[in-house]
Amino acid sequence: MNWLTNFRTPGLKTFLSPKKDTPDNLWVKCPKSGELVYRSDLEESWYVTPAGAHLRISPRRRFRIFFDDERWEPIPLPPVTQDPLKFKDDKAYPSRLKAAKAKIAGREKEESPEGSPPIAQDDCMAAAFGRVNGKPAVILVQDFAFMGGSLGMAAGEAFIAAAQMAVARKAAFVVCTASGGARMQEGILSLMQMPKATVMIRRLREAGLPYIVLLTDPTTGGVMASYAMLGDLHIAEPDALIGFAGQRVIQDTIREKLPEGFQRAEYLKAHGMVDMVVDRHDLKATLSSVLGYLQPQAA
Repeated sequence: MNWLTNFRTPGLKTFLSPKKDTPDNLWVKCPKSGELVYRSDLEESWYVTPAGAHLRISPRRRFRIFFDDERWEPIPLPPVTQDPLKFKDDKAYPSRLKAAKAKIAGREKEESPEGSPPIAQDDCMAAAFGRVNGKPAVILVQDFAFMGGSLGMAAGEAFIAAAQMAVARKAAFVVCTASGGARMQEGILSLMQMPKATVMIRRLREAGLPYIVLLTDPTTGGVMASYAMLGDLHIAEPDALIGFAGQRVIQDTIREKLPEGFQRAEYLKAHGMVDMVVDRHDLKATLSSVLGYLQPQAA
């Protein structure tokens, strides 16, 4: 203890008192420009920075963007077997699941204003039914914050449940993808979700219902190789990373330098793999217009 703490003249105590803690999430760094942006400003702009970077957002924020009056009906998702392979690397799989669930529960508590509709999410998927400018739609959102949006049994069952609800309600089915691929902790069981989702997409088409995919950053691996690229229409957010294998793997395999912007939304649109690249602020209007063409009979 030094003399300043033992003896303080009037007013010096206030001067030397520790400053109030500043929230560590007050600012967010823009990945495009490097500038710091107020989080409150980002919330007002749907997490699009002034430089145009589209940051990753939660299922709740996706639902708020699309559904009329920010109202929706959550779709219960079926439970699945936890840790079917008894998988363990440097941490047991159940421990990873528990930590991921706690993370999204904390975020949901922070993002949910009083009186807002709930969401049903126990893994990386959340689904809800509502209306987009009056048109009925089931929207399924893949949450990258939950173990990288990895595709496992829970995600596969959620896809099936949401698609079945779309058929039952005679509604369009919209899937917002964000994933690093299949979940390694579930091995072959995770890969089995790819054909299961493909079968459900066929049933949607047999019912004459539109299946629309919104590709967000990132959409890669087995998700990109299955239901993410089987839509009637593929819309992507600007600069979203979309691809199967990583760029380094591809470059080392073909031993050639990849072109500028490779695997980005704009590059894929220029080469015919994506139909539209749409700013987040224009997504609802675009989706509504598309549904007007694909589902004109909707009330």
